[in-house]
Amino acid sequence: MWALYAVLSAFFAALTSILAKIGMAGVDSNLATAVRTVVVLIMAWLICFSTGAHTQLGGISAKGWLFLVLSGLATGASWLFYFKALQMGEASKVIPVDKFSVVIGMILAFVVLRETVTAKAIIGGLLITLGTLTLIL
Repeated sequence: MWALYAVLSAFFAALTSILAKIGMAGVDSNLATAVRTVVVLIMAWLICFSTGAHTQLGGISAKGWLFLVLSGLATGASWLFYFKALQMGEASKVIPVDKFSVVIGMILAFVVLRETVTAKAIIGGLLITLGTLTLIL
C-alpha cells in the first residue's frame, strides 16, 4: 500500500508545481507560499478531525514535538526557496533540481537513520543525480 501512496504523492507533487507556477504569475513568492500553507494547514486539520487523529495530540513525546517542529521549519524553508526558484526559473528545470532531494534524503537516511546502503540504492541515486544534471545543463 505504501507504493500507491508514494505514487499519489509524486503525482500531487508534480501537479502542485504546475498549479503553483500558473498561480504565482504576478504574485510575490513568499505571499504565494503563505497562501498555500494556510490551505495545507486547514486541509490537514480537517483530515485529523474527520479521522479522529487529533485525539492523539497529547500522546506526542517531547522528542516527537522537537523533531516535528524542526521538520516543519525545514518544510517551510523548502517551500519558500522552491516557490522563489519556481517564480524565477523554468518549471521544467526547477522541478528536477527540487526532486534531487530524493538523493539527499537517501544519503541522510543512510547516515542519520543508519539504513542499509545497497548497491541498488547507490546505482539509483547515481542515476537520479545524472538525470538531474542532464536536465539542468
